[in-house]
Amino acid sequence: MRLIPLNKEKITLIGAGLAGPLMATYLANRGYSVDIYERRPDMRKVDLSAGRSINLALSVRGINALKEVGIYDKIEPITLPMKGRMIHDLDRATHLQPYGQTENEVIYSVSRAQLNMDLMTLAEETGLVNIHFNHQLDSVDLDTNELGFGDKKVLFNKVIGCDGSSSALRNAILKKSNAEYVKNPLGHGYKELTIPPSDTGDFRIETNALHIWPRGEFMLIALPNMDRSFTCTLFFPMTGTTSFETVKNENDILGLFQSQFPDAIDLMPTLVDDFQNNPTGILATVYCKPWHFEDKAVLLGDAAHAIVPFYGQGMNASFQDCSVLNNFIGKHSGAWNEIFTEFSSFHVANGHAIADMAIENYIEMRDTVNDPDYKKRRQLEFELEQKFPDRFIPRYSMVSFHQIPYADVYNRGKIQFNLMTSFISGEILESELHTNILEQLQPIS
Repeated sequence: MRLIPLNKEKITLIGAGLAGPLMATYLANRGYSVDIYERRPDMRKVDLSAGRSINLALSVRGINALKEVGIYDKIEPITLPMKGRMIHDLDRATHLQPYGQTENEVIYSVSRAQLNMDLMTLAEETGLVNIHFNHQLDSVDLDTNELGFGDKKVLFNKVIGCDGSSSALRNAILKKSNAEYVKNPLGHGYKELTIPPSDTGDFRIETNALHIWPRGEFMLIALPNMDRSFTCTLFFPMTGTTSFETVKNENDILGLFQSQFPDAIDLMPTLVDDFQNNPTGILATVYCKPWHFEDKAVLLGDAAHAIVPFYGQGMNASFQDCSVLNNFIGKHSGAWNEIFTEFSSFHVANGHAIADMAIENYIEMRDTVNDPDYKKRRQLEFELEQKFPDRFIPRYSMVSFHQIPYADVYNRGKIQFNLMTSFISGEILESELHTNILEQLQPIS
C-alpha cells in the first residue's frame, strides 16, 4: 500500500463539484497548495451529465463568490436572466409573477457542467491546485489523519469535505464526535425532461422566466438553456396514487401530462423516452451541527447542509460557505481551530434556515402561487418595500437579491408574514401596520 507523505503547507479537499474548486481557488489565492480528490473522472473529458441537474439558478450570493475569485466575467455570458415565475394554468393561460421590482432583481439560469468545468480550470490555473480524479474516498481516520482511496493512503493536515449529501467525511466526523445529524427525506423525487428548440432553432416559450406548472401535490418547472432548449423538472411524489410508483408506462405518462400539463406536452417530443430512461432523483434535507471536527476537518455545501432545490439556493448557499470560510481564514490567519469553530458557530444557523425556507417554498410554488391571498400578500410586500425600503424587503428578495444572513432572513420573514396576515385579515389598520414595521423591524444596513 502506497503512503503519500504529508506536506505541511497542503490542504486536502474532497470533491471537485461546484464548491470544491471554488474553495480551492480561495485557498490558492491565500498561498496554500491544495489537493482535491474526486471520485468521478474529469468531466472536461467525459460526459457526466446523466442524473444531475443540467442547469441551476445563480443569484447574488453565488455571483458575489464568483466575483471574489475573479471568474464572474467569464461566467456571465453563459447565463440567461429570469425575471420571474411564468405560471402555467390548467386552461393553458399564463401569467408572469416578477421576482422583484427593479430590472436588476433577476436570477440567472446557468449550465451546471460548464460552470463546474470553468471552476476546475480556474483552480488549476493558480498553479497551486491539483485535482486527482477517479479517487473514491473509502475511509477516513481522524486520529491518524489518513484518507483511504482504494489501495492508496493519503495523509492530511487539514481536510475540507465538499463531497455532497452522502459525505464520507461527514460520516467520519459523526462517528468520532457528538455532532448532531438528521436527514429528512421529502417524500418527493424529481425527473428531468426536455423542451427542445423549435424547428427554426428558437425558444418555444418565454425565454427570460422560470416556468412553473403548479398542481398542488406536484409541479413541473422549466429553465432556459443557451442552446434555446429548456430543462424541465417534474417534482412528484415517490409513492401514492399519483406518483413515480404508479406512473411508469407510456399511457400513464401521456395521461398525466395531457391532464395536468396540456400546454407542455405539445412541446416535449421525447417525453416518454425521457421519463422512462432518465433517473429519478431523491430529495432530502440534511441538518448537521457542528460542521467541523477540532482543527482537522470542516464541511461545506451539501456535505454540511443538503437542501431541496425550491429556493434555487443550493449552489448559492454552497458558494457563500466558501466565501464565509475564506473570510474567517483571513481573520484568524492560520489558527485553524478558531477558523473552523467560528465558521460553525456563525454559519450553521444559516444553513438550517435556508433548508427550512426551501421546503416552505416548495409548498408555495406547487400549491399557493395562484391563491388570491398569496397574490394579495405579494402585492402588499412590494408596496411595503417601496414605502420602507430599508426595513421591509420581501423574503424572496432578501434570499435572492441580498446577502443578509439566511437566519436573519428567516426571522425577519416570519415577522413580516405575521404583520401582513394581521393586516389582510383586518386585525390591524394600515397605520398600525406601518407603526409595527417601524417598531419590529430594524433597518437593514
